[in-house]
Amino acid sequence: MANTPIDRLDTAIKKILTEYEETISTDVDAATKKVARAGAKAVSASARATFGGSGKYANGWTSETEKKRWSSTGVIYNAAAPGLAHLLENGHAKVGGGRVEGRPHIAPVEEEIKKEYEEAVIRAINGY
Repeated sequence: MANTPIDRLDTAIKKILTEYEETISTDVDAATKKVARAGAKAVSASARATFGGSGKYANGWTSETEKKRWSSTGVIYNAAAPGLAHLLENGHAKVGGGRVEGRPHIAPVEEEIKKEYEEAVIRAINGY
C-alpha cells in the first residue's frame, strides 16, 4: 500500500471510490444485458410451450437495455405483436359476450428473471 500524505488523503479516497463505482457500474450493465437477453429467450420459449408452435408472437420477443449515469435498465417486449401479450397473459372479453381466460406465460419467467438479476448484481458488487 502506498503512503499517502494526510493533505492528499481526500483525493486518494475519491480516486478509489470512483474506480469502485466504475467497476460496479460496468459489471451491472453487463449483467443487465445478459439477463435481458436470457429473459427474452425464456419468454419466447414459454410462449411456444403455452400456445404451441413458433409463430409471429413466439418469435417476436426481444430485449433492449439503456444505461444512464446511475442506472441500467433492461426491457423485454414483443416487437411483432406488442398489444397481444397483455391480452394473452390476462385474458380478454369476447365480442359476442363472455370471456377468454388468460394463459400466464410471462409472469413465471418474470419471477425467475428477477431472481437471476438480483443474484447477478450481488455477484457484481461482491466480485470487486
